[in-house]
Amino acid sequence: MALPALAVSSASGQLTGHGMDGFYRDGRRILSRCELQVAGDEPLIVQGRLTGADRARFIGTIRRAGERGPDPEIRMERLRSADGTEQITFRSSAARPVRLPVEIRLGTDLAELGSVAVGLPGPELRAAVHGSGLRWSGTGVHAVVSVTPSPQDALASPGLLRWEIDLPPGGHRTIELRAALEYGTGGPGSPSGHHRYPVGIRIPGPRTGALTPRTRSDRPPRPWTAARLECDDHRADALMASSLDDLHGLVMRDPIAAADMYVAGGFPWRCGLAPVEALWAARMLLPLGTRLAAGTLRALARSQQAAPGADFGRIPGALRDAGPHSPPSCTGIEATLLFPAVLAEARRWGLPEQETERLLPAAERCLTWLRRVTDPPGGGRGYVPDPVPGGPYRCETQAHAHRAALLGADLLDVCGSADASALRDWAAGLRTRFRRDFWLEDPAGGRPAALLTADGRPVPHLGSVTAHLLDTGLLGGGTSAPGLLDPAQTDQLAGLLGSPAMDSGWGLRGLSAKESGYNPFGHRSGAVRVHETAIAAAGLAAAGHEQVAGALTRGVLDAADSFGHRLPEMYAGEQRTTGGAPVPHPSACRPAAVAAGGAVHILVALAGLRPDVPAGTVSVRPLATAPLGAMQLTGLSVAEQPFAVRISRLGMGMVETAAEGLQLGS
Repeated sequence: MALPALAVSSASGQLTGHGMDGFYRDGRRILSRCELQVAGDEPLIVQGRLTGADRARFIGTIRRAGERGPDPEIRMERLRSADGTEQITFRSSAARPVRLPVEIRLGTDLAELGSVAVGLPGPELRAAVHGSGLRWSGTGVHAVVSVTPSPQDALASPGLLRWEIDLPPGGHRTIELRAALEYGTGGPGSPSGHHRYPVGIRIPGPRTGALTPRTRSDRPPRPWTAARLECDDHRADALMASSLDDLHGLVMRDPIAAADMYVAGGFPWRCGLAPVEALWAARMLLPLGTRLAAGTLRALARSQQAAPGADFGRIPGALRDAGPHSPPSCTGIEATLLFPAVLAEARRWGLPEQETERLLPAAERCLTWLRRVTDPPGGGRGYVPDPVPGGPYRCETQAHAHRAALLGADLLDVCGSADASALRDWAAGLRTRFRRDFWLEDPAGGRPAALLTADGRPVPHLGSVTAHLLDTGLLGGGTSAPGLLDPAQTDQLAGLLGSPAMDSGWGLRGLSAKESGYNPFGHRSGAVRVHETAIAAAGLAAAGHEQVAGALTRGVLDAADSFGHRLPEMYAGEQRTTGGAPVPHPSACRPAAVAAGGAVHILVALAGLRPDVPAGTVSVRPLATAPLGAMQLTGLSVAEQPFAVRISRLGMGMVETAAEGLQLGS
């Protein structure tokens, strides 16, 4: 994956035309079939694997009629890049020259990724011979495959290219394919302006010209530092590296301002800007620099409702499933509340003051929206409703609102706004109301309600969304903001999250296994969501519940090992058993921005970094239990300067590299 380009196949490397197989570019399937045959048969694939987020390598052998013995003399290497290039190399160990008949069968439907993802591909198009390859035409858009060396035979009707390759003893020969997308003006497929596909990929295209080819493009640079983890548990090192690689494959430039970059939500459902996922990923990568956060915030500020009206200040977002006990929630509300929090924390990590000032008006609009929806004309309950003005009032939404108010007040102090004090007073009132209305006492010690209905009735189901109550945000001096729960309630919630009903052994279930409606494969009703597990682990560690935090961290690391260190967005919340493995979810994004970002977050949180760059300080408060043993984090960024820290097996932290003049605390 190297958005807006990607490639999908099985471990065989063959693009069969079935399912989601294909090369894609700008949300279109350039190729759905790319089937290789050598000497009348398919190669025997002995290994197929990713060598990076944007590269795959397939190794195979060729058996020819008349060969004796078990040892193959001809081997094949197929190197595929997400940008639409493929190199197929044949190597001979035979003692005599070998002639190999090679055929590649190609085809496409030029279908949109969103349609293919929901099982609605288009009919395969008829090919035409074009230069040294083939070409397929749709309305205003064309797919072109060129090859080197030129085929000795090209048959348009079956989409077939043929070669007779001569291999000398010990020699090798390579065929290179290049798949590209071309646009013509005037048709519905033409990208004059911006056409938005169902999965959210914007296509910035030409305004003039007959045909514009889309082949290789400069991949966006990584908008974060080259961070590296060295840990006693080497699986953590691999997870960190793979997660950052996945995130790089999801990096996109904003079509309106190419210097602004953000990460797409994930493949296949959110291959464009998904506000909530982009903000969470940016927040979780703040220890690696503020560039991603700044680009994401600027892109979302351009989408913010700035016209007077009921939605003034809100960031648009789609509805999403919220489980069996509540209606869908609105991602736009969460994004609106995340915006000022991400900006405030980015400033603590070292976002330059001029960038903060540039984004401050958008953050103020978010905070204006927050105050208006909690104090509407005619009165209200003082909670943020989600998704409609009449509610319901979700516990995680109140957590986002509380964090936005406190961190937003922190921001307003920068410009000397008198509204900062009012926001803090509002947050204090929310804490009082929340502890009274949302906390449900029971013989087991109580629990937070999942939500209040429009008429104020609490819904008591316990799920992983309660982890957001522990994520209070970073204030000045390396302190965490106060939470909505009091200390006793926080302790009780920590015990609930660490119980077998919530902790599957691979991470937090979306819904407790004891609740009605529990489904281990449910998006919000039992499946393990990586980023919420990471939020819980970091929040528990900050609140002093290191044993539970460490158990969740080890569970996610064990799960990552089963997934080849590429964590999916979610996986089944079935109970872990001896010798078992986490079960993949059939509809999960993989790679997924929040899963990859959550992996980085849960690992970096072990160091307990708490910067306050405006005050010139940074503190290190690692977990004393050192759940993964000794670790060293290098290539981090505080105050836009390199930062490195080492944690001993006894949980002692030592800063090895830091910006000059930065005061260090414990």
